[in-house]
Amino acid sequence: MYDTADGALMTLPDLTLEGLKVEARQRVLKTYSGNDLGDFQTPPLLVNAILKALPAQERTYSRVLEPTCGTGNFVFALLDQPEPPAEIHAIEVQHGYVQQVLEKLPRYTATRVIVQETNLFDIDLQSQLAWETTGALLVIGNPPWVTNAHLGRLGSQNLPQKVNLKRLKGIHARTGDANFDIAESIWLKLITELSVYTPTIALLCKISVARNVLQYAYDFGLPISQASIRKCNAKRWFGASVDACLFCLKVGQANVHYKAELYADIDANEPISSLGVVNGRLTGDVRRYHACANIDGECSLDWRQGIKHDAASVMELSCDPDGYLTNKAGQRVQVEPEYIYPLMKGTDVFKGLAPHRSVIVTQRSLGEDTARLQQVAPKLWAYLEANSNVLNNRKSSIYTNRPRFSLFGVGPYAFAPYKVVVSGLHKTPVFRLISANSDQRPVMLDDTCYFLPLQEVTMAALLVFVLNHEHCINFLTSTMFADAKRPITKKLLQRIQLDALINTIPTQTLRDGIETIVQQRGEPGYALRIDAGETLITQLLCAQR
Repeated sequence: MYDTADGALMTLPDLTLEGLKVEARQRVLKTYSGNDLGDFQTPPLLVNAILKALPAQERTYSRVLEPTCGTGNFVFALLDQPEPPAEIHAIEVQHGYVQQVLEKLPRYTATRVIVQETNLFDIDLQSQLAWETTGALLVIGNPPWVTNAHLGRLGSQNLPQKVNLKRLKGIHARTGDANFDIAESIWLKLITELSVYTPTIALLCKISVARNVLQYAYDFGLPISQASIRKCNAKRWFGASVDACLFCLKVGQANVHYKAELYADIDANEPISSLGVVNGRLTGDVRRYHACANIDGECSLDWRQGIKHDAASVMELSCDPDGYLTNKAGQRVQVEPEYIYPLMKGTDVFKGLAPHRSVIVTQRSLGEDTARLQQVAPKLWAYLEANSNVLNNRKSSIYTNRPRFSLFGVGPYAFAPYKVVVSGLHKTPVFRLISANSDQRPVMLDDTCYFLPLQEVTMAALLVFVLNHEHCINFLTSTMFADAKRPITKKLLQRIQLDALINTIPTQTLRDGIETIVQQRGEPGYALRIDAGETLITQLLCAQR
């Protein structure tokens, strides 16, 4: 994921409820085969645990819908209940699964069971399910856990039509933010088309899907009256390294809110925290967030992301025992030294390690013509040409129609002598102050890092001190999601309102903290006027330029 440029990939002209339904239909798979499905059949023991975990008032229900029934484990567990539903509708697209369910059904006669062999998105759930029973509706099951990106990696032709649900700007949409989970489309369809029945919906899904659904529901005004997220050990039940959960919500107009209690396990009795939408944005821990919400706003400085090249085997170098630079293939690399810079990756930043790698930097600004390297850096050009098979075949579309051997994350900010840096990949925020090396070469960062570029040490010391302050760390950990692939993002960092943060820290504490950091580094600093956060922000803006 890379998130520093603008441009529009696609827009959604219709944001009405009906438009959302149409969009979901466009996004879903139209056919399935083998690996394309991404489904896990739910073990009977887990099915029974899920039924017991339902809210007490929902354990007896007149009718049940399973939108992707697979081999029918939920259907048969429901039929085996002491008080089975009067009516069950099961939908499944795979013929073999449908036949397995139908073969077992004759032994059950007390419940009306309809098994429909069709794609869920080819029917309207509000008008095309011929219910003979009225009363409480439960929707339950385990829809496919697969994303459009995963289907693409499989080489599948069964990709849904791509539309930009989140209305992301161009490069965000092209590099990861727009990747959606098929289960999200299923959730949206269920909520929108079944809302007239005020159902309870309980589905196994990724925790990230549950969070996205809560945010979508808020964004589009879908009526959610209560919700819970119960973590599920996917490794135990499915052999999958996925952060999964049982996501249960009630659809209804009464007491609408967009908060979910979070439980440590399927059968846990008490929640460990709650997540939900606060002031329009999803928050990881609502209770903890309120204690530090005063710094939630807009950062007056622009967080940057490190260099992205997608060619580590060519662009990243290390020293061999004889002091020569080598690439990952062990080949010695002799190119013009002015294009080689020290490099730190996210793990280096998190652990506080000194730079022990180098990176080739072909541009000083985004889109700069690289053809000039043929004349000004012939050794580098020859090396890049020799490895053009790697560089020319980088998969990301962000390199399309760009100069050869292009990078992202380059600009004046990348060459700043001081950077306040944090790793985006780690669950614990740790901010570091990085400065140019002894040869005055600025340290480059990879694209797992975010940083504030600065021109002098005193302001950098101020920033690293306040960003590591308990109040800021509590804000970040209460708003981020530790199970995400990238818990800390540019979007989150841009919410830190620096003047409010500075004003929460006593003046003398600020002075002492800054002085200590500057002295430890052995660099000349200067006295700051620390009388108001606004004054410091003005100085910071000047120092960042």
